Amino acid sequence: MKISKEDFEQMKAKYDQEIKKGKAGKDKNKDIDDQTNWISYSKKDIMEALGQEGVTGIKFHFTEYTEEVAKKYYGSDSDKYVGRLGLVFSPIYSGDSRMATLNGDEYFDRGQMCPPKCE
Repeated sequence: MKISKEDFEQMKAKYDQEIKKGKAGKDKNKDIDDQTNWISYSKKDIMEALGQEGVTGIKFHFTEYTEEVAKKYYGSDSDKYVGRLGLVFSPIYSGDSRMATLNGDEYFDRGQMCPPKCE
């Protein structure tokens, strides 16, 4: 599922301030002491990015859910996501691809995360 560049940048900034610096991710009230084990994406998710004209690969970005972004995408379950390590991906376009200029920055998220959903 596509997410906005603004949501990506917000999540990336939180990751850069906390987890990237070796600190614990933080939810509203405390440190996350049981961080993300894995994140999975379906073939459909990956192919949505890879199947576009001019795409030559995928770049994965480490992020951390902010309260605002978690509420936007997970509603009443948002507290289970705030402060968790995330993985957002974006397509890589060949340097001479006209589509790279037309599409700009595209970001995809909403993989299944464990925890909270370890199925």
